[in-house]
Parts: sequence; structure tokens; C-alpha cells
Amino acid sequence: MKRNIALIPTAGVGARFGAGKPKQYVEINGKTVLQHTVGIFERHQKIDFIAVIVSPEDNIFQTASDKVGVFKVGGETRAETVRNGVNILLQQGIAAETDNILVHDAARCCLPSEALSRLIEAAANAEQGGILAVPVADTLKRAGEGSRVIETVSRAGLWQAQTPQLFQAALLQRALSVADLERVTDEASAVEMLGVKPLLVSGDTRNLKLTLPQDEFIVRLLLCEEVQ
Repeated sequence: MKRNIALIPTAGVGARFGAGKPKQYVEINGKTVLQHTVGIFERHQKIDFIAVIVSPEDNIFQTASDKVGVFKVGGETRAETVRNGVNILLQQGIAAETDNILVHDAARCCLPSEALSRLIEAAANAEQGGILAVPVADTLKRAGEGSRVIETVSRAGLWQAQTPQLFQAALLQRALSVADLERVTDEASAVEMLGVKPLLVSGDTRNLKLTLPQDEFIVRLLLCEEVQ
């Protein structure tokens, strides 16, 4: 039977967040960001295993859960970390080629369970895979010299990609093995380079990514709401 395996790349340092430590290890409401994120997948009945991919020097994250594994094969970039993670899951027989890999940002610790369910329902059996995304709501401007507006860009048909991004293990491995990783901005972009067109599945604005210091205030509110 096809399994759903969450892969959480967490080898980055989160320099823009400015916490003096990797942002995945910032504590919010009594748990680290990474613990909150892993917990989302641990609690979901359709997730069979969670692979946390850390850097070789990372000894911070520990788990006693049989549903969670820690793999010290993180790379210099997110794309390299994901590629290494997929490879080791296949090499160790933890994932089969037909299993689904759901790659999720460690810093998206407010992913609603219902959004995760929508993605699995829509894309788990789709050969092209799928990603969570939301339609672009704001007016877009293109900047020119001196940060002056040179064009208003139509947002018609534009979506803002989120995670998880779900693909069969074999497809994701092939995409990341042949792609120029410097051009890979997310897993979908690597798959698209093969000519595959992933599904866009309605995401959730609460599924924000902790990137800048001001994001922490919103994340704290969302996590407080979750436990009430």
C-alpha cells in the first residue's frame, strides 16, 4: 500500500530571522518551532512516517517517537537537503518509489490539519503530484532602477506556493537528480523542469512561513488559538 511520508528539511540557519540560532529551534509557547511542525504530522492519521533532515553537525533535535526519524544528511541548500533526504529514504528502504513524499518547511509550524488533508485527498494518487498554494491577493508591482515602480503586474492566474509539496518518491528523486539545484526554488519547480504540471490545491493563509522577526507575533497568536 502506498505510504505518505513527510520530509522536513531543517539544515538551514535562518539568517533573516535574526535570532542568533536556527529559527527552527526558537521556542514559542513552550516548544521549538520544529517540535510544533513535527507534531502536526505526528497527529495526522494519513501520515505514516516523518523524516527530519538535519545537518551532520546538528545534535539538537531528539525524538522518542517511532513515527519520526532524524537523518543527518542536510546539505548546503534546501534543494540539496531534500535531495539527500529522498535518497536516504529510498536507500534504506524506508520509502518505496511509489510512496508519496510530502516536503514541508520546518518554519511553517501553523499548517492547519484540514489543509494537509486536502492535499493528501487531491494529490496522493495523482501522478503529477500537487502542492498547497493560495491565489495572490495583493497588487503586484515590478521594481526598476532606484526601487521605482515600472509596471503593475496582473495577478490573474498567479498563486503563492506553500508547503507541503507532495510527489511520488521516484519522481522527486529524478527531478532533483537532474535539475540544476541553484535554479530550484521549491520541489515543484524541479518537477516542472521535467515537463510535469503539479496540481494546485487550495492552501490556507494561516500556513505562513516564519521568516522575519515580525512573523513571530502572528505565529504565537496562531499557536495559542490552536491549543484553546
